[in-house]
Amino acid sequence: MTAKTVALPSQLAEGLPLTVVPADHPRSDDERAKILANPGFGTNFTDHMVLVRWTEDQGWHDAKVQAYQPFSIDPASAVLHYAQEIFEGLKAYRRPDGTTATFRPDANAERFNNSARRLAMPELPPEAFIAACDALTLIDQDWVPSEGEMTLYLRPFMFANEVFLGVRPSKEYYFCVIASPAAAYFGGGVSGVSVYASEDFVRAVPGGTGEAKCGGNYAASLLAQAQAAAEGCDQVVWLDGLEHKYVEEMGGMNLFFVYGEGDDAELVTPDLTGSLLPGITRRSLIEAAGDLGYRVTERKISLADWRDDVRDGKITETFACGTAAVITPVYTVKARTGDFEIGSEPGPVTMRLREYLLGIQTGTAEDTHGWIHEIG
Repeated sequence: MTAKTVALPSQLAEGLPLTVVPADHPRSDDERAKILANPGFGTNFTDHMVLVRWTEDQGWHDAKVQAYQPFSIDPASAVLHYAQEIFEGLKAYRRPDGTTATFRPDANAERFNNSARRLAMPELPPEAFIAACDALTLIDQDWVPSEGEMTLYLRPFMFANEVFLGVRPSKEYYFCVIASPAAAYFGGGVSGVSVYASEDFVRAVPGGTGEAKCGGNYAASLLAQAQAAAEGCDQVVWLDGLEHKYVEEMGGMNLFFVYGEGDDAELVTPDLTGSLLPGITRRSLIEAAGDLGYRVTERKISLADWRDDVRDGKITETFACGTAAVITPVYTVKARTGDFEIGSEPGPVTMRLREYLLGIQTGTAEDTHGWIHEIG
């Protein structure tokens, strides 16, 4: 499907004009169609990117849409030594009428600035964040898939680019948005995942950077993720950093536990303690669950509680949620203190919530919350 031509914004925010320099050699229709037939996740990228500079003396300036291309940075660039880097992830959806839209980009912009503050980086005007995502989606709109649950995954990020060696905030930054057509994050779709509860490592502690979406959090998770893989599991589950007993989140996703069944089911999700990432899908599901008549409680739940409540039949389903995977059932939990099974197929509450949220995102269900941002 070829989308209609729509003009790009002339500026990202007041006083921040946008220059558009189209790629000289975009992929052909045939090349793009071949990629969209099997895009994978995060392995193929569109023809353009958005790039904006920030310096201490000029603030945000030099905003461009340009060809997707490598960065040329100095070996002494601050990001390479002191890890001042943050990012976001959101999706552009092809609507039934052929237009495109994103889901709650204002929430991504808000979280992006929260991350920026925590890492002593400059905040980006929310309207500039949203306009940059819009501009890239518009110029590369033919890359937005129209098949099934495929989407265009948008990755806004910012990193320190001042050339210096010294422990202080950088005085120069780049903000960039790239895009990647995406199929299901987990190859099995909604077939469920196995997880390994890490009792050796912690992801974050209150007062740390757990609430920020920064690359360092993910780098610190890789050893535990490798440990989970060695145990035959898809993902790691983190426990709290103080007592090492309370479940916090799964890899880069939030967790929900379903107590009971049917209309009387209650959803429990770990409360935000300062060491968990406040997921936008998590936030949306709390509201969506209310739409469907489910009770939602935010509270601590220990690994022992999870195991015991599954054994006693109190917990009937467990699922993880996030932008990339939307909602994914958790079937198997492994831990040194004992393994347990939750199920072997997606539960009815999990699937009802997944279908409801996807319906809003893709335009097949009514958006009563004003979550959809139409692009064109």
